[in-house]
Amino acid sequence: MESTSAESPGEAVISLRRATATLGSRPVLRGVDLTVRRGEVVALLGANGSGKSTAVRAVVGQVPLTGGALSLFGTEFKRFKDWSRIGYVPQRTTAASGVPATVREVVSSGRLARSRFGILRKADKAAVERALDLVGMGSHADASVNALSGGQHQRVLIARALAVEPELLIMDEPMAGVDLANQEVLANALRAQVAAGSAVLLVLHELGPLEPLIDRAVVLRDGCVVHDGPPPEAVGQHALPGHDHVHPHAAHDAEPLRTGLLS
Repeated sequence: MESTSAESPGEAVISLRRATATLGSRPVLRGVDLTVRRGEVVALLGANGSGKSTAVRAVVGQVPLTGGALSLFGTEFKRFKDWSRIGYVPQRTTAASGVPATVREVVSSGRLARSRFGILRKADKAAVERALDLVGMGSHADASVNALSGGQHQRVLIARALAVEPELLIMDEPMAGVDLANQEVLANALRAQVAAGSAVLLVLHELGPLEPLIDRAVVLRDGCVVHDGPPPEAVGQHALPGHDHVHPHAAHDAEPLRTGLLS
């Protein structure tokens, strides 16, 4: 029996083609091609101002494209409605500060996309508890989010995305400002998600403890793709024009690559 495209191994869950976007009047994406396939972990790398966050925000519909094409799970973006298949962790902010909610309540909010009439059933509550355990926050489930450290707060945001049980997980700088202990916890949570078959797109400043999980790296410079292939450690620093964050200890050698990167 012939399988549908939605079940095909290696299906492109994100297909961005010749994408352009502007912020104000400034071009930020200049013909970006980006593909993430089912079961694949892709890191989006580049210097500050290279367009990394704009690219992922375009994928989730927060930044409109001015040109090019985007499809999700084989469906043209304008017709895509099944957002419960996607978990999204934006860049860490303090937007939740002052919100009178518990950790469990925040994580449960991520499950609403799969619930009926906003009512969490037994399966929904079980998914929330699994997500909390994955990020090591089960023992803090009844704590106020206002009482958490920065690293714990980041764990909660990631648990909220995992509670959806997404087929595609998109994370924008998930390790930014997080100490090494919390980075390891988050890496383990991501490892479990990958083992469950999710595709993952990560915007990263540096690879850190996530490096062993990454199948492919896409490097942006000035809104253009300058590398799409093996992660930087596998190919060597000088093969990656436009990315100067992977080997901070080699800053002197990387100097020629930095010219004109920051906007």
